[in-house]
Amino acid sequence: MTNTDLMVRMLEEAGVRWLFGIPSGPVLPLIDSLRQSSVQFILTASETSAGFMASTVGYLTGIPGVCASTVGPGATNLTTGVGSAWLDRSPLLAITCNVASAAEWKGHRRASNQLPDLSKEAADAIAAALKKAHRPLLVTGLTFTRVSAARQLLQFVETQKIPFVSTLHGKGFLPEDHPSWVGVIGRARRTNVKALTDRADLIIAVGYDPIEINYEEWVGETPVIHVSTEVAELGAGLNFVWNEACDLDRAIEAMNRLQTFANDWSQETWQEHRVRLERALRPGGSDFAVQTVIDILRNQLPANGILAYDVGAHTHQIATQWRTNQPKTLLATNGWSSMGYGMPAAYAAKLVFPDRPVVAVVGDGGFQMTAGELALARRLRLAVPVIVLNDGWLGLMKVKQERRNYPLSGVFLGDPPESPAHYFGVPCRPARTPEAFRDALDWAFALEEPSVIEAFIDVESYSATVFD
Repeated sequence: MTNTDLMVRMLEEAGVRWLFGIPSGPVLPLIDSLRQSSVQFILTASETSAGFMASTVGYLTGIPGVCASTVGPGATNLTTGVGSAWLDRSPLLAITCNVASAAEWKGHRRASNQLPDLSKEAADAIAAALKKAHRPLLVTGLTFTRVSAARQLLQFVETQKIPFVSTLHGKGFLPEDHPSWVGVIGRARRTNVKALTDRADLIIAVGYDPIEINYEEWVGETPVIHVSTEVAELGAGLNFVWNEACDLDRAIEAMNRLQTFANDWSQETWQEHRVRLERALRPGGSDFAVQTVIDILRNQLPANGILAYDVGAHTHQIATQWRTNQPKTLLATNGWSSMGYGMPAAYAAKLVFPDRPVVAVVGDGGFQMTAGELALARRLRLAVPVIVLNDGWLGLMKVKQERRNYPLSGVFLGDPPESPAHYFGVPCRPARTPEAFRDALDWAFALEEPSVIEAFIDVESYSATVFD
């Protein structure tokens, strides 16, 4: 048995099904060992995509996604995907090669520490704060996506009759059609959401990870109870009532046993807020803009369908406008936030869930970075429609330049050319109207192969919704 044979056996025993990467001389022995195993080697167009695909598999399955590269440029390319997994808290194993060296590395295994059960302390702190609060607010985030007590937290919300918001990663882990849902913080139409969160006089943060958005950006001096698996950093001006690392599931279960405390919120207030938010997300001026694409896609994608989307102005719009009640049906990167994530993530999701519909939404800038992965999709016959929001701009940077009163520079991609018949053998259809986009979606969902839909949208609506 060789070293690579042993590595592959350990991967099999861990439940690993795929290894993503690009061959090189030093990697060939590993690929040969994989050939004789149940672990499939998936050839990607770039090592960065291999890292993104491994990160997505790790997030969806809980089993570390695995990627591999050669030394030098292969390893540096891989680090973008690995860094994304690190900040999105996805389990991932990256394998690279080494060169002969006289140096010897010695490591040690550190024993894992079980999180303490501070459920009574957390519940007591919340009870004391709820007695005094008039308008408490719940927020969930990235760490909440790893708990098993989501139903109990929803029961806590209903018992206490309080509204809740989430971060981008927290979407779907509490149902977004619930009457207590009032938005996503820090994304499209953030001023609408902040107008409501600013009225809160207590913030109960459960499973909140500031890697997504720092407390300093939105809570002001409002008292915060931070219940999570890691302590939050103490920033200037923050007012933490309780801030401890603990067993999160047990803390939520204890919260759910609290008596009901009266407050001044009303469901009518939340409903009026949602009506204003929905209206603001759909500014007039264009018949075919990003908000139209999102509404049509949401209507046609089943509830258990998975949407993977890239980084750009559309990230903000989707985060606030898209509604989901099911965990892990919305895939995005919100730590390192690297462009190029959307297509590899969608293809990885289709490998994990071959019987569920999966769609990718990417901007034209991100599409340029990862169009080569269409060859992977064609080779593996991954029936994933890729929707390219083609507006000729790096839309997020355009909006940021506008907000800073900079002249537009370095953000225009050029007037979009006509759509080709195919990319790398993957068929493509253009859509310039809502009707044409609906027809293109019907066509794409009926295929048993990958596809591309180029949606030629108006870029200007972003200026009214993103960083408003």
